Amino acid sequence: MAKSPKKKPVPGRDPHHAREARKYDNPIPSREFIMQQLAEYGTPLDMSGIAERLELRGEEHLEALRRRLNAMERDGQLLRNRRGAFCLVNARDLISGRVIGHPDGFGFLKPDDGKDDLFLSPRQMRQLLHGDRAVVRVVGVDRRGRKEGAVVEVLERANRQVVGRLYLEGGLGFVVPDNKRIHLDIVIPRVEGDAAWHGMMVVAEVVEQPTKRSQPIGRIAEVLGEHMAPGMETDVAIRTHDIPVDWPEAVEAEIAGLGAEVPESAKAGRVDLRQLPLVTIDGADARDFDDAVYCEAKPKGWRLLVCIADVSSYVALGSALDAQARLRGNSVYFPDRVVPMLPEVLSNGLCSLNPEVDRLCMCCELYISRDGKITRSRFYEAVMRSQARLTYDEVAAMLSDADPGLSARHAVLLPHLRQLHALYRVLHGARSERGAIDFDTTETRIQFNDEGKVDCIVPTHRNDAHRLIEECMLAANVAAARMLLRNRQPALYRIHEGPQNDKLSDLREFLRELGLKLPGGGKPDAKDFADLLESVRERPEAHLIQTVMLRSLSQAVYSYENIGHFGLAFPAYTHFTSPIRRYPDLVVHRAIKHRLSGAPAEEFDHSIPELQGLGESCSSTERRADEATRDVVSWLKCEYMMDKLGESFEGLITSVTSFGIFVELDEIYVDGLVHITALDNDYYHFDPIGHRLSGERSGRVYRLGDALRVKVAAVNLDDRKIDFVLDGDAPSQRRGTRSQGAEASAGKRKKSRRSTRSGEAGGKGKAEVSADGKGKRGAKPEPEPEARRKGKKRRRRSGGKQAK
Repeated sequence: MAKSPKKKPVPGRDPHHAREARKYDNPIPSREFIMQQLAEYGTPLDMSGIAERLELRGEEHLEALRRRLNAMERDGQLLRNRRGAFCLVNARDLISGRVIGHPDGFGFLKPDDGKDDLFLSPRQMRQLLHGDRAVVRVVGVDRRGRKEGAVVEVLERANRQVVGRLYLEGGLGFVVPDNKRIHLDIVIPRVEGDAAWHGMMVVAEVVEQPTKRSQPIGRIAEVLGEHMAPGMETDVAIRTHDIPVDWPEAVEAEIAGLGAEVPESAKAGRVDLRQLPLVTIDGADARDFDDAVYCEAKPKGWRLLVCIADVSSYVALGSALDAQARLRGNSVYFPDRVVPMLPEVLSNGLCSLNPEVDRLCMCCELYISRDGKITRSRFYEAVMRSQARLTYDEVAAMLSDADPGLSARHAVLLPHLRQLHALYRVLHGARSERGAIDFDTTETRIQFNDEGKVDCIVPTHRNDAHRLIEECMLAANVAAARMLLRNRQPALYRIHEGPQNDKLSDLREFLRELGLKLPGGGKPDAKDFADLLESVRERPEAHLIQTVMLRSLSQAVYSYENIGHFGLAFPAYTHFTSPIRRYPDLVVHRAIKHRLSGAPAEEFDHSIPELQGLGESCSSTERRADEATRDVVSWLKCEYMMDKLGESFEGLITSVTSFGIFVELDEIYVDGLVHITALDNDYYHFDPIGHRLSGERSGRVYRLGDALRVKVAAVNLDDRKIDFVLDGDAPSQRRGTRSQGAEASAGKRKKSRRSTRSGEAGGKGKAEVSADGKGKRGAKPEPEPEARRKGKKRRRRSGGKQAK
């Protein structure tokens, strides 16, 4: 056992002691202080040595230390050696991170510190599954120049259960995971009972994790049903992505006493807004209403009230309800159902701003000038009563005088709605002046028939009512961010970085081909992007240019550090307006209330390290929700196309890769692949900068944004893939033609060694414009992790007869 030195630290030196004391009845030293002590000691210490150095005695304190050390080991902060002693991971030049699996058997380790990913060979991946946390050491560089890692220790297993399809052969069963990143099948030694049949969708509990010499072994924990049963796609996605659905008993116990009405005692001490004509404006199918608005004209502009459901009054920090909300991170909206962040008694009841009932709210009161500037704002706790539940279409109809009867029914509200519309026009003008990027993307909605099968896929159309609410939410979110920054109050911000240098270089080279230039020099801002978009809006290749610009941007995330929001062109931005469905908004509400109480910022219940962890976990749950819904949409689109084999459709090239082109079908918004072997008999050069495949002999070019007529060749529901073949001899038309100057530029351009990846500008929700680099169009294969695919232009041979 490693002994601690005779000199011991003075008790109370832990700088985070006050924070720990607020969180625990019998606090022990913080994680930061434990790591500091190990670093100062210089060599590994076992638990008894750490306890002696921290002067911890007593069974309760020692048990708390044991749990904390185990948690730190699980989180990759500490490593336990073969003698049972703990050491700092970074101090031993080891790298901890999350495993990213690949269907072909290899994988990558995404380091916790954000540095370049490490390649894991199929041999190393034998003992790992996608999502596991591990510690690896660098053992060399592979033939593609990537750092290669070898597994030192598996810190945490991510897959306790795996959902997939059961196959039975000779009395032995195995489950093929639905998540193709889980590259190993789960062996089922014994299939018991009559419910699990060959081909059924099941949930396998992993009883033995994989090792260097054996596959994972499991047992059937749940039989989901037939592969093609209605709703199966959502059941599978929920389990594949480990999305919590059931409420623990502790949560049920906490909400058991909640009624349908707000008690009078809870309204005391709040500003009374019940006489104001506040209204909610949402989609026709919305069930939870977390924001209400009111607007009136003032001599110098407008007074706008944005009232948001006061969720923090019902979800106490440290409660079982709070723990479950934090675990979920956000509500997940599937085409056929919603998995809420909060129980229905809150999300559709006490926290929903339903009409004609009293509700607690947090109010953001804004004064906005006639040029769209927020001149002052304040936040306060209030009680309100929504005067009406309006839909976007209803408000749009009233504002355009398209429905006199509807306008007559809401005659009292109509003047305030017109003021909201006037304010919207001013805010929208300020948005353009500010330079926020406004991508023109098409969202779709899947409609089901009475049997639960896909009936049709239709685009959703935005009107002025959508945009009106969006601008109000943006204004409230900006005011919240300013208030937090001004008072140096720790919280979570919604941040969006500008394009990375390599993406920017690729974009500039692409634009040069078209005779275009992105202004702004080496660091263009959002206005430079917006100005360029506006200048090409009438060009035939506008859709192509927008797509490439969109893919140059990164994804918005949550962080305790504010760096601004590039896409929205805000120096500070946060999420305040949807605490029913987003945990970061709930944290922001708590931060605002903490500030309103007058308490010092350093006494906020969420510490900086905790906020850092919350930013990462909430960003992760947001991505999880996006991936899960994308999986469901891909499944449903494949299912929808299964009876359309051999049919022809017009489409648009939405992505170009070295192995073929992805085409989105017009009017039904379904994506599929035209594999390179299905193209004309030729050698094709892949140009990742120009986003095209060029035939060497024929001169035929297939480029992003071109229109094609294709025929449905195959549909693979298991892999969520649709294959097309060309229908006809040539593209049906050119959506993007190059200028003469661009032709000359293209001839001079050097071959690029980079490939592009899609990204997202902004997040989901009313208060932030979403722009997904993949266009949210279903089943494209995900690119390999960062820095994996930096090859030269590839010379690929198409199918058909072999050319000599």
